[in-house]
Amino acid sequence: MSGPSPATSPHAIRTGSWLAREALNNARGAGWYAVAVGATAAVLSLAPSSGFAGHRSHASHHARPHLPAARPLPYPQLASPLEIGGGQYAPVAWADILGWREDDHLLAYKAFRISCRPIVAERKPPAEPKALGTSLRDPCRAARALEIDTAARAKTFFEEHFLALRISRLGEAEGFVTGYYEPILDGSRTQTEIYTVPVYRRPSNLFVRGARESHAGLPNKGQVFRKIGRRKLVPYYDRAEIEDGAIAGRGLEIVWLKNQTDLLFTQIQGSARVRLEDGSTVRINYDAHNGFSYTPVGRILIERNIIPRDQMSMQKIREWMQQNPDGANELRRQNRSYVFFREVNLSAAEEPVGAQGVSLSPGRSIAVDKALHVYGTPFFIEGELPIESEQSKTPFRRLMIAQDTGSAIVGPARADLYFGAGAEAGKISGRFRHNARFVMLVPNSLDPSARGRKMPVPDPRPSEKIAKLFPQVDPLKDQPQDGTAAKSAAPAAAQPPAAVAPAATASAEIAKPVPLPEARPNVAPSRETRRHRDRHHRHHRHGR
Repeated sequence: MSGPSPATSPHAIRTGSWLAREALNNARGAGWYAVAVGATAAVLSLAPSSGFAGHRSHASHHARPHLPAARPLPYPQLASPLEIGGGQYAPVAWADILGWREDDHLLAYKAFRISCRPIVAERKPPAEPKALGTSLRDPCRAARALEIDTAARAKTFFEEHFLALRISRLGEAEGFVTGYYEPILDGSRTQTEIYTVPVYRRPSNLFVRGARESHAGLPNKGQVFRKIGRRKLVPYYDRAEIEDGAIAGRGLEIVWLKNQTDLLFTQIQGSARVRLEDGSTVRINYDAHNGFSYTPVGRILIERNIIPRDQMSMQKIREWMQQNPDGANELRRQNRSYVFFREVNLSAAEEPVGAQGVSLSPGRSIAVDKALHVYGTPFFIEGELPIESEQSKTPFRRLMIAQDTGSAIVGPARADLYFGAGAEAGKISGRFRHNARFVMLVPNSLDPSARGRKMPVPDPRPSEKIAKLFPQVDPLKDQPQDGTAAKSAAPAAAQPPAAVAPAATASAEIAKPVPLPEARPNVAPSRETRRHRDRHHRHHRHGR
């Protein structure tokens, strides 16, 4: 059996361990972190791979005193800094937020407490990592323990438990807002000459990848398929196919409406109250979709120069569809997305349930991009919106709570404002397509300065002598994979250095790399040496 190679000999292992230990014990400054990591990695690369090498290393353990273990690195694993994809954000003082002092924070606090119920009840980390993570649990526990009854105390609560960050899409100064509401429509439990358009519940053969079919509501994004048999999956029917009767006659009808325009706007809003002929009301809510991306019909009307962009609203779309039934049929089918509903047991006084699973608060709930934001996050939105009339610029400065989402709500500063139920709420929300400024409230636990206080102070920097012995280089980065560091070091050192500043030259002289000592060569002993060693071995074995 051949002996260990020079790269894995006990002498090399002991030498590498000494170097690593000295680097870990002395390279303690913040700038020396790479040296300690590199030295540790160098020792790992020198670990013996054969059983014989391991035996030799074990034998040397008895010949030398046991060396202490390397000291661990002083820096703990802290949470990553706040990072929201595609967004830019900066701290802002409360006094610099326009309208913050005048807002009714008590209404926002009540909506926040509603969102806190499921947040406090959570026991598992979120399925998808997000910027805020589980940080809302601390302010939510505090809110659930407090009974606040004035706007001033509610304002103090938010200022004491949150930090304010002005947020927008990268490269933009403002965000974008739209509005939504809950339609109130006439309908019937059975098909009649007046009520001819069915509202379908989720079909049993609809399959959303990554979601269980038993879920109360399926995601509004993701791949959706139609199951054929047990294994075959094909895209689900689009809007045109469903309107033409692809799933008719299967008992999926919840209620019947008067026309397809009513159904389209119900699908856009995600919920509705359907008044039946006997005076009762059926509440329906979003349950699933057919997998096709949502195409705004208003955008198509703008591109075709049918409705000017500055006049676009849901009322304008509805008016055009009523006046052009054939064109409305073609326009509607440009949006291949189709929404399925479920019947929910809510009273007339209760608001619809958002994606978070809690009742929405008119004028205080917003839908956000759920891929970026956590439900329950407070956002202060400030802008000029057409609330009083189509041409007005009513100041809108309110603290809102993220409790819903939508397939068209994408981006870090994008929100859909919920305004309640009925025709008046529909008129107001239907006019919103405006820029606004966003301030995101972040729990104090994510404060960068607070995290900095948890970072331990590094040990004093090493002396100049140690700095010369252990320069700030990565031994694994400069060492070739074949282990021929000594061969390639000379040509690299022989190359003339580029022109550098005097300070850089001085630091280079101090941080001159020191090569590792060469391993003891594996040279066969001479005949005389073997004879002397054998004579000594026999003498020791017979006790002479």
